[in-house]
Amino acid sequence: MDSSKKPPVAKTPRRKAGAVQVAAAVFWSFLGIRKNKKWQEDASSITPVQAVIGGLIGALIFVLTLMFIVHLVTSK
Repeated sequence: MDSSKKPPVAKTPRRKAGAVQVAAAVFWSFLGIRKNKKWQEDASSITPVQAVIGGLIGALIFVLTLMFIVHLVTSK
């Protein structure tokens, strides 16, 4: 047997992140803080599409919350 040939290594399937994990990652990203271990877990399981959709939803919630607060403060 030729020693230069290595047996194929089985890759473990990438676990796709759930909605709660994406929401938590977006929340911490908005604050600008995240532990390195959690960041690496997020980077390995959250897809770019999930990150974009989560960011858009997070931004929408943020803007609507600010609009609601301004409405409460300025209404007589």
